Amino acid sequence: MSDDSFFREVNEEIRQQRARDLWERFGPALIVLAVLVVLGTALFVAYEYWTGNQANRSGDEFSQALTLANSGKPDEALAALKALETEGYGAYPVLARMRSATVLVDKGDFDSAVKAFDAVAADTAIPAPIRDMARLRAGLVLVDHGSYEDVSKRVEDLTADTNTLRHAAREALGLSAWKEGKAGDALKLFEQISSDDGAPRNARERATLMSELIRGSGAAS
Repeated sequence: MSDDSFFREVNEEIRQQRARDLWERFGPALIVLAVLVVLGTALFVAYEYWTGNQANRSGDEFSQALTLANSGKPDEALAALKALETEGYGAYPVLARMRSATVLVDKGDFDSAVKAFDAVAADTAIPAPIRDMARLRAGLVLVDHGSYEDVSKRVEDLTADTNTLRHAAREALGLSAWKEGKAGDALKLFEQISSDDGAPRNARERATLMSELIRGSGAAS
């Protein structure tokens, strides 16, 4: 045997021995790791499939409830929405609560509607923008079915210059003030809307019209 052949065989034997040593040392851990990766992947795929199915089912149920509400079947719609509030997935329970309150408004049950909106607004587990929208919706209902104080209690904070709902909140508060004879307060609120470049055009037009009406009546002087 030549020296080269001898050294090659020795090196090969050393490499094989090192491989056996490494496998004996790390092999079981590598097997466990591979199994965990496979199981983790399978669980993730299963969870994605489950959440997708849950969301799709809740979406279908919400759509069916809307169809009932739009078809003049408020009681059936409320029952469907109530079930979705407790059994729905993702954002659908909150959407169901908001829609239930709207159905109550359509039914003429304004007290219950305001209570439903107030309950959403008071729920700290719900994202702040939705809670603010619930406050605004309650305030809008109370423009015709409550006092200026009732409306102010819910929308005053929303009239701040930095709030995205300020235009609608100011309009609700302005209408309520005008209704109760607070012409000066109403005029100020409508002028804030009409002079705000960030307000929607239709909101500015309504505010301008109301401002002209109040000035023309002489009530704000």
